[in-house]
Amino acid sequence: MVFSSFTFLLLFLPLTLLVYYAARGTRARDLVLCLFSLVFYAWGEPVYVLLMLGSILINYLFGLLLGKLERPGGRKLVLIGALTVNLGAIGLFKYGNFALENLGLLLGSPLGRLSFALPLGISFYTFQILSYVLDVYKNKTPPQRNLLNLATYIVLFPQLVAGPIVRYGQVQRELALRRETPEDFVAGLKRFAVGLGKKVILANSMASVADPILDAAVLPQGTAWLAAVAYALQIYFDFSGYSDMAIGLGRMFGFHFSENFNYPYTADSVTDFWRRWHISLSTWFRDYVYFPMGGSRRSVCRNIINLLTVWMLTGLWHGASWNFVVWGLYYGLLLVTEKYLLAGVIRKLPALLRRAVTLLLVLVGWVIFRMESLTGILSVLRGMFAGPFTGLAAYLSGQAGVLENSFWLPIALLCCLPWTEWIKNRIGDRKYYPYLSGACALGVYALSLALLMASVYNPFIYFRF
Repeated sequence: MVFSSFTFLLLFLPLTLLVYYAARGTRARDLVLCLFSLVFYAWGEPVYVLLMLGSILINYLFGLLLGKLERPGGRKLVLIGALTVNLGAIGLFKYGNFALENLGLLLGSPLGRLSFALPLGISFYTFQILSYVLDVYKNKTPPQRNLLNLATYIVLFPQLVAGPIVRYGQVQRELALRRETPEDFVAGLKRFAVGLGKKVILANSMASVADPILDAAVLPQGTAWLAAVAYALQIYFDFSGYSDMAIGLGRMFGFHFSENFNYPYTADSVTDFWRRWHISLSTWFRDYVYFPMGGSRRSVCRNIINLLTVWMLTGLWHGASWNFVVWGLYYGLLLVTEKYLLAGVIRKLPALLRRAVTLLLVLVGWVIFRMESLTGILSVLRGMFAGPFTGLAAYLSGQAGVLENSFWLPIALLCCLPWTEWIKNRIGDRKYYPYLSGACALGVYALSLALLMASVYNPFIYFRF
């Protein structure tokens, strides 16, 4: 079940809200959320509900053990066990076939494939579980003794299958005691409507521009730049739209999730870009991988190794394919170059030039991310930087669908800029502003529903991860 489906919008969400607010007390409402979230997950992955429940129970016991043990050696053994179980599950389901395929290539003989599918959202909910166990190990948070509270934290449907990655400490208090308010509910509805519009109106339109070009056996002449820009817009509005919907849904139920995007295409460096893009993932790797490895407190050589390792793992997190490894190392090398070779030069450049160079580097990164083969990557990059560019008009004239959806491209570009924040800062204190923002959200929601009626199924990109 996806947020941008009529099943969710017209059946699941209204029913969940009705039962949730009919329940009395935080414990009862947690139970409602937990049960409905399991139904939400089982809608697409009925078999793997048992895997997720088993993971919750095992990590609940790990947390209790860490709370009881005092000796560092015993606590470290429990932590090793937790890491082995959780990372082992991801390794088996997500990277098993990748490992077998590459081992078979090394041995010169195919080794076959594992027959099970990738469980939906396993990377997201496993990272959330690991943040809980690691925080208990570091004594940053006490172990959760209420199994229902821990289960609700893990299976909470707004962020279950595609993030943002919510840390246990961020919602620990609200799991036990929260206060739902009309103001939060209305703000949540508005945020959800904006996120739905990002997905249905902008991301799906950009997908209809990028996919026919990038999926072609031979890249049509002069279309590489259009495809690269459209895909960059698609993945941004797809994932930031999902994050907006998750944050909005959380507020409807009394939870306050952290922001996951902050206008990343306005960044003036690659470092700045990753402070703005998928914030919950980059901060997770920073806090739980980069800092424990020593971060930047070690020698320059060690720091470079740390950065490249973290970014290789970040690439692998996105999928079991070599293009993701290359994508991660690409950003690792860019960040090392910015930090150690070009820091002084970058600061002296005009702001507009810094942003233009950053966008160009990000576009190249998205080409690597999108195209699974080296041949495909080189084909798109060759089309971008080696020309010719004369065939775009001829291509569009014969592709009515691509031409029609290209209408949304300048609107999508405009929506990458913080003009809504600019308006809010100037008229946000006016009495009419809540009505104006509400009317805009309602209009976006209505247009999204209209487009959904005429559209084909287009799942969220990050469902694959």
